[in-house]
Amino acid sequence: MTTVPVASALLTARGLTKSFVGHTVLEDVDLELRAGQVLGLVGENGAGKSTLMKILAGVHSADSGTVELDGRPVSFSHPVQAQQAGISTVFQEFNLLPERSVAENIYLGREPRRRGLVDVARMHRDTEELLTGLGVTGLRPGQRVRSLSVAEQQIVEIAKAVSYDARIISMDEPTAALAEHEVELLYSIIATLTARGVAILYVSHRLKEIFQLCDTITVLKDGRQVTTQPAESLDDNELVRLMVGRSISSFFPDPVEGTVVGEPALELRGAGNGYVDGVDLTLRAGEVVGIAGLQGSGRTELFEAIFGVRPFTRGTMTIKGKEVRPRSPRAAIRAGLAMITEDRKATGLALNQTILDNTLGVVRAVFPRRTSRARRDVPGLLSSLAVSARATDQEVQFLSGGNQQKVVLARWLTTHPRVVLMDEPTRGIDVGAKHAIYELMRALAADGVAVLMVSSELPEVIGMSDRILVMRDGRLAGELPAGSTEEAVLQVATGVTEVVR
Repeated sequence: MTTVPVASALLTARGLTKSFVGHTVLEDVDLELRAGQVLGLVGENGAGKSTLMKILAGVHSADSGTVELDGRPVSFSHPVQAQQAGISTVFQEFNLLPERSVAENIYLGREPRRRGLVDVARMHRDTEELLTGLGVTGLRPGQRVRSLSVAEQQIVEIAKAVSYDARIISMDEPTAALAEHEVELLYSIIATLTARGVAILYVSHRLKEIFQLCDTITVLKDGRQVTTQPAESLDDNELVRLMVGRSISSFFPDPVEGTVVGEPALELRGAGNGYVDGVDLTLRAGEVVGIAGLQGSGRTELFEAIFGVRPFTRGTMTIKGKEVRPRSPRAAIRAGLAMITEDRKATGLALNQTILDNTLGVVRAVFPRRTSRARRDVPGLLSSLAVSARATDQEVQFLSGGNQQKVVLARWLTTHPRVVLMDEPTRGIDVGAKHAIYELMRALAADGVAVLMVSSELPEVIGMSDRILVMRDGRLAGELPAGSTEEAVLQVATGVTEVVR
C-alpha cells in the first residue's frame, strides 16, 4: 500500500471546551492529527487527556469548539458514529468478551452473514487477514479471549479498531500492563499503521515511549493546552517542566536531611528456591536500594520469595537480626514486611470496596486488635499521602491511578513495617503522583524503614537508589553505586560486565 504523505491533515480540533457540573475540565484546546503521524498527548492525571480522547471518540460532546475531519465539520453523539467516520479508540480498560473468540470480538455486532447465518469461515478469513496485515503471528481467530495474554488482548482491540477502516486510532496508556518484549510488538504494529497513513493519538506517562514513537507532542495541564511542539525540539527535562512546573533535576528527591543508614534490617544468605538462587543481600534501615534487571531476570520472584508467596527452600533470611522463614504473606507481615505489588488492580486493591476498607484491609486480616487505632489514624495518613478523593467511603475503582497507588501505600503503612518491598511502585501513574511517591520513599527511609524497590525504568532506579543491585538469570549479578549510568546497569544486566560484590 502506498504511504500517505504526513503533510495531509486528517483531523483538526479548535477551541474544545468541556465542563462537568460547573467544573471546567478542558478549556480551549486545539489539536491536529496528520496522516502517518504519531501525536503524543501528555500531562498529569486531571490534565484533561481522557476528556479530550472521549470527545474525539464520541463518548462526550464538547460544550464549545469544533472538530473537522478532512476539512468537513463533524459532531459525534455516540462512539459508533465516530467509528463509522474512521475514528477508533483503544482504551486502557479493554472492552472484550472473554468467552468469545478473537474473531467474534473483532466483528461483534457486524458479523458477516450468508443465507441469514453468521459466515464463520469468512469471519475467520477476514480476521486472519487483519492480523497478518498488522504483522501479528501466533494469534488464531478461533482462540477464546480469556486464554490470551494482556498483550494479545490489546492486539485484538487494535485489530478491532482497524476493522472499522480506522484512519485515526487513539491509544490510552497502551503499554501500562505490558512486559518489555511485548512493548516492541506494539511499536511494530504502530509503525505498520502509520506506514498506511493512519494517524495515532498516543497517551502515555512513559516519557521514553513518547520520545521514541511520537513526531509531535501536545502537553496539557489543568485542562489547558500548554504547548504543541515537534518531539525533536524537546527533551526529558523540558517536557517534565512543562507538565508539572518543575525540572527533572529536582524530580528525584535527595535523602531527607538527617537520614541515618542503620543496622541491617533484612539479610539473605545463599537464599534460593525454584526461581532464584544463591542470593546474598543486605538491606539496612534508612536505605532505599533499587533492583534492576531485564524482564525474566527474577526481580519479582525474589520479592515473592522474601514475602512468603513462593518461600525460600534454602539459605537463611533474617529481619532485624532474627532469623525468619516466612511460609506465607501473613507470616511475612507479622515479621515486619510489607509488599507493594506490581499490579495494584489485580493484587493490590479490592476495587469495589471503599478507600477506608482498603486501607484497613491488611490490619483487619493480620492485626485485628490494632483495627480501632488504625481507623483513627486513617484520615491523617491519607492526608499525608495527599490522596485526592471525595471521602473515605468512595470506592477505589473511581480514583485515578496515582490515587489508587497512594491507597495501596496507605494499606501497608498502617502495619508499621520495618522493611517495604516496592515492585514497580510508579507503574501507570502520572509524573506528579510519581514525585509524591518518591518523597514518601525518602520519608520512610528517614524514619528508619528499609526500602527495596524493583523498577523497569532505569532513570527511576538510578535517581532514587542509594545502591543498585542488578539481577540476571535468577541471581544477583552485581552491585553498583548511586548515580551509576544506564549503560553501566545494562552491561551488568546483560552479562557484558561482571561486577564483584
